[in-house]
Amino acid sequence: MIQDYILNTPVASFIFAITVASSIYAFSNPDILGRMMLHPYSIHRDKSKITTIFTSGLVHADWGHLLFNMITFYFFGFSLEKYFVAANGEVGHLYFALLYVASLVLSDIPTIVQQKNNSGYFSLGASGAISAVLFGFILFEPKAMLGIFLIIPMPAYLFAVLYIGYCIWASKNSNDRINHDAHLFGALAGLLITILIHPWIIRHFIDQF
Repeated sequence: MIQDYILNTPVASFIFAITVASSIYAFSNPDILGRMMLHPYSIHRDKSKITTIFTSGLVHADWGHLLFNMITFYFFGFSLEKYFVAANGEVGHLYFALLYVASLVLSDIPTIVQQKNNSGYFSLGASGAISAVLFGFILFEPKAMLGIFLIIPMPAYLFAVLYIGYCIWASKNSNDRINHDAHLFGALAGLLITILIHPWIIRHFIDQF
């Protein structure tokens, strides 16, 4: 079974494995965790720190944070890579990798700009890129039923609308220390990149209704 994942979805398999391994390792190595976290204040003053845009996506705050992101990625990331390959042939693997990495970067840019003078602000986790994966999947399967919080059934297109609306509201009003801007801009990046790679996906999306 693991061999099937590696053969059919090698990019998703690699992302899943390296994120889990890096996060678990960093849980018991606070110094490593600190060096891998996104710190906009440092990036603004030392361009070599820009690598933390990538490393911060490999580590998580705790087991709950990691499990939530990896469960989401498991259900939608592997499927999306298969859709990309079905639509583009073997180059679809590369396109999927591009979507993930580019979305990880794009989701962090607003935070870097907004927090560049806040020395106490740190961020970590793959949520921006995983939001991109989820929204790319929704373009292919807008009427798929998603189990929100693993309980509440909801069609994917409705979830997308509510998710975007909540992210916009939370980025302005919430004080829960979650980077809602990364979720929002990751989702938007996932939509944009999927559409740029597959311009026909807009018609496909509309035709589902």
